[in-house]
Amino acid sequence: MNATAEKTDRQEKKPAVAKPKKAKPTRKVYKPFSDDVPFNESLVHQAVVAWLAGARSGTKAQKNRAAVRGGGAKPWRQKGTGRARAGTRSSPIWRGGGRTFAATPRSHAKKINRKMYRGAMRCLLAEVARSKRLTIAREIEPADHRTKTALALLEALEFSGGLIVVESYDDYREFCLGIRNLPGVDIIDLREINPVALAGSGPILITEGAFKELKERLQ
Repeated sequence: MNATAEKTDRQEKKPAVAKPKKAKPTRKVYKPFSDDVPFNESLVHQAVVAWLAGARSGTKAQKNRAAVRGGGAKPWRQKGTGRARAGTRSSPIWRGGGRTFAATPRSHAKKINRKMYRGAMRCLLAEVARSKRLTIAREIEPADHRTKTALALLEALEFSGGLIVVESYDDYREFCLGIRNLPGVDIIDLREINPVALAGSGPILITEGAFKELKERLQ
């Protein structure tokens, strides 16, 4: 009992030593569409592969030997016919039989974190801005839905062809109808913007409202 009490007293008499505080790592916040955002090739590659994989339908299906019709009865007796023994007509080596390794419907989707996806989008948009392929339009309000009017509007913006991003199709219905016949010009909704569209497109024309909303999404 005494030894235990002395040991407890020694432990209590030890002076408390303050542990040094760990310095928090500084994190540089990159602004979207800025030249300060470095291009991360591996990150962009992961985002593009994930998007393309998610776009696959994955509906391919084949029948194995259990799914094909027939095959319940033995084609011929085991011995005495001179032919190779066979137990079922649904064998994979028979014509009309099942597949050995039949394909089944499956999902090809690949998981990518939300921060990684946003970082890849920032990298792509910054690269487009650095290469001077990004144009921001304040107003796109054609007088009618004719292709001639839409073409004149694009020529005034010095946009010969590429990808156009708007807030929604409903707000630019006449403009969307007018550019349908223009070759080399694609228009997408802000909800449809993705890494594949940015990586595979040439010049990009984006409305001011869509630009502000996209900046808020990628923060």
